[in-house]
Amino acid sequence: MFYSFTHTVTTADIVTAKKRLELPLTAGVIHQVDMLFQDGANHEVNIQIFYANFQLWPSNRGATIKGNATVVSFREFYELTHGSVALHAFIWGDGVVDDIDVVINVGLLPKAILQPLSFDELLAAASGLR
Repeated sequence: MFYSFTHTVTTADIVTAKKRLELPLTAGVIHQVDMLFQDGANHEVNIQIFYANFQLWPSNRGATIKGNATVVSFREFYELTHGSVALHAFIWGDGVVDDIDVVINVGLLPKAILQPLSFDELLAAASGLR
């Protein structure tokens, strides 16, 4: 499953008034994250993705992901359990960038599909115990 979230950055979305974009998901494992920056973002549009107060991406606290006419895409293996599936993104510009779309796509699959057997199950199968 892929979830897609879009926000149009305006001059009102600045560092002191960041747009908080809710990213409601379901339980499973995030296996891919894409951030699309429209042409004209000029590396002046910033994105950070959080789980509660913990910054997930980029991983180095306080840093941001930026781009221009590009897709920033990466593989991930981050498990969301039932009841803890709400992420949010902070998005802001430099106060000059206006009417620029950013799109956040999140790929999510059940853990059983991405990791069908646990290490113990693999070990037991390899040793012929099952």
